[in-house]
Amino acid sequence: MTNIIVAFSKAGDAKNIRNILMKNGFSVTAVCTSGGQTVNSADKLGSGIIVCGCRFADMMYHDIHDCLPAGVQMLLIGSPGMWSGQAAEDIVCLGLPLKVHELLSTLEMMIESQTRRRRKRREQPKERSKEEQIMIDQAKALLMDRNHMTESEAHRYIQKCSMDSGNSLVETAQMIVSLINN
Repeated sequence: MTNIIVAFSKAGDAKNIRNILMKNGFSVTAVCTSGGQTVNSADKLGSGIIVCGCRFADMMYHDIHDCLPAGVQMLLIGSPGMWSGQAAEDIVCLGLPLKVHELLSTLEMMIESQTRRRRKRREQPKERSKEEQIMIDQAKALLMDRNHMTESEAHRYIQKCSMDSGNSLVETAQMIVSLINN
């Protein structure tokens, strides 16, 4: 589930938006009335969406945006005169008067976008540390020497054992090294 922070300078506005979102099945993680609170909440969560107004007592929306962690998006709600031509390209803007269906559909679109990005990141191959790569290479060298395998055969063997056992490639390589060396 995506973390949603609602941030408006007027507590009543923030509560109204929170209530609308919660009635429609969204989970609101935090409600903030200052820029500082918003940035702190976003830092704690690390990812999510901030639904906010343009102006706070301590900051403007662009100041908050500049302080956000990489995994947090901003949905700005305000008068188009406040942000037209000035909002960063990664800020989604909704003008006033606010229509509930526009708010909900925009939020759903942003959540879907974050989900796709998260999935894409997970599907990318993980970078191995130098020590992990050395362990895998050592296991392959032992298999090549002891079982007269080629490098690709040894690698496939470690992969197959890893998949069969449900362990990572590195854990499987460690087991191979410890078994052969004992």
